[in-house]
Amino acid sequence: MRWHKRVLSMIQERHDKKIALAVDTSSTEVNTILINNIVKLFEQVKPDTLLVQADYKIRSITQIKSDSIKYYTHGKSSYTLVLEWAQTEKIDTLFYITDVTGFFYEDMEQIDFEMFWLVPSDFIPKVPFGRAIKVA
Repeated sequence: MRWHKRVLSMIQERHDKKIALAVDTSSTEVNTILINNIVKLFEQVKPDTLLVQADYKIRSITQIKSDSIKYYTHGKSSYTLVLEWAQTEKIDTLFYITDVTGFFYEDMEQIDFEMFWLVPSDFIPKVPFGRAIKVA
């Protein structure tokens, strides 16, 4: 669990920032235990983190709670609405748990917040912006 220390320190360094954690809920073929552990970490260290559940649309935005994630089976994912929401809400740092295979508008190459893609697999794809962190 190398990722654990790294993500923990990233959350602690941003204790005074507005943080959101987005979870890609477009597939049930994910490591739900790992994802729940990541969500629990945020829940314990920074309980005012906003939890965004999204696939091709935003399903919910709530205070962080690890037992509230609902996954779907269609496999369609778009990051655009979450990224636009984060800009509108003036989020300082967005963490996004995803395999980075979703869609986003090509003209959205610049964002004005810090972005971390938390990738729950051994393969780390090229991310359009921000930093990818392997959490597998």
